[in-house]
Amino acid sequence: MIEINNLTKKYGNFTALNNLNLNISTGTVFGFVGPNGAGKSTTMSILATLLSPTTGSAKVGGYEVTKHPKEVRKLIGYMPDFFGVYDHFKTVEYLDFYGASYGIPRNERLQVIPQLLELVNLSDKKDFYVDSLSRGMKQRLCLARSLIHDPELLILDEPASGLDPRARIEMREILKELKTMGKTIMISSHILPELAEMVDEIGVIENGVLVSQGKVSDIQNQLSSNRILNIRILENKERAMEQLRDEKFVAKVEADEKGLQVHFSGEDKDQFELLSKLMADGHKIVSYSEAEADLEDVFLAITKGA
Repeated sequence: MIEINNLTKKYGNFTALNNLNLNISTGTVFGFVGPNGAGKSTTMSILATLLSPTTGSAKVGGYEVTKHPKEVRKLIGYMPDFFGVYDHFKTVEYLDFYGASYGIPRNERLQVIPQLLELVNLSDKKDFYVDSLSRGMKQRLCLARSLIHDPELLILDEPASGLDPRARIEMREILKELKTMGKTIMISSHILPELAEMVDEIGVIENGVLVSQGKVSDIQNQLSSNRILNIRILENKERAMEQLRDEKFVAKVEADEKGLQVHFSGEDKDQFELLSKLMADGHKIVSYSEAEADLEDVFLAITKGA
C-alpha cells in the first residue's frame, strides 16, 4: 500500500528526512514512532500530497504522490496532528460538507453519515454544534471526517494527542474496529504502550532516519540485553541475590515483595543454566518468568535520544 524509496526532505540546510525507505503492506496497522522533530509528520504530509520531497519517491496504492495526487487523495483519509473544525456547523452538517466536497451524492451521504457517527460514538451528538464538543469528541469527529469517502488507507498523525485517559481508550477502541474492517492504518503516537496493543508493525524514526522496523515482538526479541527475569524463591532470598550478582550475564539484581528481578543479558540456554545452578544450591524456585519489554523499552533502547 505504501512504498517509500530514498525519500529526502530538506529545508535549507536542515534535513528533515534522510533517504527514508519504508514499505507498508495492505491491511497492516503500522505504528510510526520517534522523538519530536524526528520526521514523522513530514513523512505523513508527503504521503498526503501536502508536501513535495526534495528527492526520492513515495507511492500510495501504486500511485506516485507527486505525479498523481488526485488518485492518491481518493485512497487516503488523512488526520493531521493539528486540525481545524468549523465551529458554527452542527456535527451532521460538518460531515455533510466534507462528503459533498468529495463528490459523494446526497442520498449516499444521508446513509453513511449516521453510520460514521455510530462508529465514533457520536450518534447522540448529531445535532450539537461542533464548538460545544469536548476535545476528545472533536478528535473522533475528525476521524469520522477522514472516513467519509471510505478510504483504503488512513494516515493518522498523533490522533490521541492531548486526550484524557478515557478519551484515549475510546479512540483506541475505534481504531481496533477499523482494523477489523481491513483498513490499512499508519498511525504516529507518543503513547507507546497503547500503540503496541493495536499495531502489527512499528517503525522507529530518529533524525529523519528509520532506525528500526518490524513486528513489535521481533524487535523486542532482538533486545536480549534488556531482558528482566522474574524469579520467586521460597526462602534465603538474600543468599540467592548474592549468588546471582556473581553470575556472568547478570547486570543487576533487585528485590520486592513479589520476588527477584534479574537484569540478564544471556541467551535462553544461559537462563536454563542459571536456574539449574540456583536449584542445585538448594533454592526452592516457586515461579519464573521473563518480563517482556514494552514499546517504551524498545523505543529507548534503539534510539539515542538525540
